[in-house]
Amino acid sequence: MKTFIAAFITLVLVHAALAEPPRPNVILIMTDDQGYGDLACHGNPVLKTPHLDQLYAESIRLTNFHVSPFCTPTRAALMTGRHPARTGAYRTSSGRSNLHHDEITMATHFAKAGYRTGMIGKWHLGDNAPCRPQDRGFHDIVWHKAGGIGQAPDYWGNNQFDDTYERNGVYEKFQGYATDIWFAESMRFVEENREKPFFLYLALNAPHSPYRVPKEWSDPYRETVKWKGGAEFYGMITNLDHNLGLLREKLNTLELSENTIFIFLTDNGTSAGIAREALEEGDYRGFNAGVRGVKSTLYEGGHRVPFFIHWPGGEIVGGEDRSQLAAHLDVLPTLAELCGFSLPDTLMLDGSSFADVLHAADAPAPRDHYITQLHGGNRFTSQPKPFLTSCVVKDNWRLLDGEKLFDISTDPMQNRNLADRHPQVVAELRSLYDTYWESVSPRMTPVALDIGNPAVNPTTLCSQDWYLETGNPPWNFSEIHQLKRITGPWHVDVTRAGRYRITLRQFPKIANKPVKAVKAKLRIAGIEKEQLVRAGTRGVTFDLNLPNGPTTLETWLYDENNEAGGAYFTEVEWLGGSNGNNQ
Repeated sequence: MKTFIAAFITLVLVHAALAEPPRPNVILIMTDDQGYGDLACHGNPVLKTPHLDQLYAESIRLTNFHVSPFCTPTRAALMTGRHPARTGAYRTSSGRSNLHHDEITMATHFAKAGYRTGMIGKWHLGDNAPCRPQDRGFHDIVWHKAGGIGQAPDYWGNNQFDDTYERNGVYEKFQGYATDIWFAESMRFVEENREKPFFLYLALNAPHSPYRVPKEWSDPYRETVKWKGGAEFYGMITNLDHNLGLLREKLNTLELSENTIFIFLTDNGTSAGIAREALEEGDYRGFNAGVRGVKSTLYEGGHRVPFFIHWPGGEIVGGEDRSQLAAHLDVLPTLAELCGFSLPDTLMLDGSSFADVLHAADAPAPRDHYITQLHGGNRFTSQPKPFLTSCVVKDNWRLLDGEKLFDISTDPMQNRNLADRHPQVVAELRSLYDTYWESVSPRMTPVALDIGNPAVNPTTLCSQDWYLETGNPPWNFSEIHQLKRITGPWHVDVTRAGRYRITLRQFPKIANKPVKAVKAKLRIAGIEKEQLVRAGTRGVTFDLNLPNGPTTLETWLYDENNEAGGAYFTEVEWLGGSNGNNQ
């Protein structure tokens, strides 16, 4: 009898499992610096994007979808569903592009729901533990470091062709062009995980600078797109469009298209889709879909971007527009609802699900308003403060800097400031902003990077993460080659007390370049040490004992005139237990 009951229960459970529809896969594709007007389907008269055009024709399109005006903040909001300032990752460098340790990413939520998670391409939310993608819920990762290929934290010598990227914590040499590699790895991930639900975050570096692409993609634009980098920029988009077509074809071949939520969006406004230099009269000057603003601006073109979503199995199809206000903050709760899993009750989100909007054109918007801000200004010339380079979006109103009011429905170029005519609207939008600022500003604090973490020992710190009061530290090699006379502190967390070796360099170890300095100094955990630098040395090494816990590390390399810059690359290695002295 017991055997019969057990068999019956097993049969019921199996039947229930078979009756339950399989959870959808998710592919979330985000391009870098491609604006709303950088697609043929949005009216661009020159650019060729046939596969994006097809996706557009088959998808539900959010036409009033907003992000942040540049890279890191959009990624932070997309991954967490929380305002960038709240996450700690609200600028692209200066120690403010790393997620707070307690932030929970989309990948972690998907992994807990039983999904296999993959991240391919550009992360830009932290190059060191505990901020890397493998620390934040992703199982399968192939990525480049920094905010662009070839920037200082990225692997030395990378230039988008035959580069070295990191696969699951190990550097690997690849052959081919970066975008082609990202899509090839995406197709590999999809095929390997075809029998289980998967979440793939494909974050392309294209068409971010440097504007490099095989000539077969840029040459067709050479005679028409005449501004510097323009033909390459357009070529990068056409190349990624071609690859997107290959990925969709792969999904069809694997019979995965029907139950895959396929999303396309971009991270901010265009960077090189508009001419910014003098051209001949009558020359094509780019296309910005009739609005003002580009990347790193608070005008509409800086933060309103494409958002296409396609899921045949969920009846999200049809080539229809939705004009309800939505933002990157809303993507996480939307995907959780569509995929049938709950987010923790303790999670304080700034976003809301727009799943209803996808099924009904007259459904209410997930949000009443949206606020974005370039904290510290476009070039980080100020400490973050209320209203500075901010935008409040509500209905057709756009309030910039707390004082300039535009009606986007009658003035899409945002040339007519209506603040004096509508003081009550200004007051209402300022009140919304005040609530936002009071909520997010306490979290705009430094994020410590691990040293001594067993998962990555030694670890290399890069000057991009110096925490300066204002301004950007050296984040690219053009600045580093100048040996800029600037330094700043890294906020670090000594995860294990003990003996450490700290090696100061001006270039990555793999570059094998001599240190150009006569004296070196460092300060960490209340300890200050200095030494003379031998001519020709490839690294200046200090051994010392450190207690565990949070602290700062600062370095100086002095020249013959006693002028100092920092060690742009500093390697920190835990050697073992303390030997009892710091001599």
